[in-house]
Amino acid sequence: MHGTRDRHVAVIGAGIGGLAAALDLLGRGVRVTVLERQAQPGGKMRTVEAPDGRPIDAGPTVFTMKWVFDQLFEGIEERLDDHVGLHQAHTLARHAWPEEAGGGRLDLFADVARAADAIGDFAGARDAAGFKRFVADSQAIYETLEPSFIRAPAPSMGALMKAVGPTGLGKLAGIKPFTPMWKALGAYFADPRLRQLFGRYTTYCGSSPFQAPATLMLVSHVEQAGVWLIAGGMHRLVQVMAGLVEAKGGRVLYDSPVAEITVERGRATGVTLTSGEAIAADAVIANADCAAVGGGLFGAEAARAVDAPPRAARSLSALTFLGAATARGFPLLRHTVFFSSAYEDEFARIFNARRLPHEPTVYICAQDRGDADKTGDGDGDGGDPDRPAERLLLLVNAPPDGDRAAPDEEEIAKCETRTHDLLARCGLTLSPAGAGFQTAGPRTFAELFPATGGALYGRASHGWRASFQRPGVKTRLPGLYLAGGSVHPGPGVPMAALSGRLAAAAATAGLTRDRAST
Repeated sequence: MHGTRDRHVAVIGAGIGGLAAALDLLGRGVRVTVLERQAQPGGKMRTVEAPDGRPIDAGPTVFTMKWVFDQLFEGIEERLDDHVGLHQAHTLARHAWPEEAGGGRLDLFADVARAADAIGDFAGARDAAGFKRFVADSQAIYETLEPSFIRAPAPSMGALMKAVGPTGLGKLAGIKPFTPMWKALGAYFADPRLRQLFGRYTTYCGSSPFQAPATLMLVSHVEQAGVWLIAGGMHRLVQVMAGLVEAKGGRVLYDSPVAEITVERGRATGVTLTSGEAIAADAVIANADCAAVGGGLFGAEAARAVDAPPRAARSLSALTFLGAATARGFPLLRHTVFFSSAYEDEFARIFNARRLPHEPTVYICAQDRGDADKTGDGDGDGGDPDRPAERLLLLVNAPPDGDRAAPDEEEIAKCETRTHDLLARCGLTLSPAGAGFQTAGPRTFAELFPATGGALYGRASHGWRASFQRPGVKTRLPGLYLAGGSVHPGPGVPMAALSGRLAAAAATAGLTRDRAST
């Protein structure tokens, strides 16, 4: 690493993207300092305490694309499996509908043949055959975009067309960029419940299935290719990564918010903390939402280097209820989704009216459960009146206006009531332990992640241009690079890690060029 020896990079933020960038840089022989404004690593991958003191994952709960982390750890001569306990799930999620939406319960399995059989029993042979076509098309979309777009340092239609070549233009049409997801799903599934199930994958990118392109079918393939459960919860992953940064010679400074990215002679030269301490660096990687950088939270010169997304383009926020509760009447798995009977209205309320939905779809992560029914747990409580409370995250989609007309306490309380009403109509009742559930909404997330309004996924993927409007890892300011879920290649744990690796590669290349020119 002759070109980068003795070079130093400051990384703002100890989220997945920042930690991935730091580990990648350390593997390349670059000195690294990570500055985190909170007292612990994680960013959006945060935890809260249950009434009994146990941590509850309060952010991402699904771990996919394990190969991204396998490669990251190999780059620092480590093995992911030596540091994190992983179990590959056979059941991806359980899904349920109230009677007015058609009723029923459906498990989606990782094994395609088994999943097709379950769909056939649920909705008939036609939709089982449609599922097999959907799986094949989702895989084709992913395989077209993974090498030519997802791994690229910046989103570019021209680069994508160049990568696939003249013979690959048919493949570009096959990624369905001009067809809304909901419309495309009608070609595979006659049952609207299945369109809800697979349309929900657009929410992984903070988007509406009625506005996002069918290209996001690739998210289904990512899950079908493997979902893993992490022993100790998702936050265990960032704890391990932060520990390895320090074990490999890097520094992670907590309670160290950055006030400004310093600029000299037209390039980023380090950071100044709110304490006044200045940290010099040869390059800076900002693992913060691009809205924070472009909105001036790190200084006017850094702001000119990044375009903040307009308010109207923000992705979904969330309303979450976290705590410990006793679940009865319904057999939860680790991942369970209870669907609204008014799906289109749900997203119209959020994105058009900017209000919480009248009837929300509810995702529950039952963090003390696995991917299979417990013995004797067919009714959700095993008939045990003394069953201990379990750790739960309940999440519903919300508008990203936490910095403006955020839902007030009355609206949130009504949404919580409607949430439990939907669960009850699907057979589930929850008895919260202690003081009940802790609530976090758009205002909470706007405070945790400044300049976002509580949007959790950067820019919404609405329309075919949206993916190309995300910033790449390079900025207009030499020496300043971006990482995280708001930049290319997009939101989600593995994508944020990929952005960190792309930023590290771009920074290393820049440092090498600088060394060669001196």
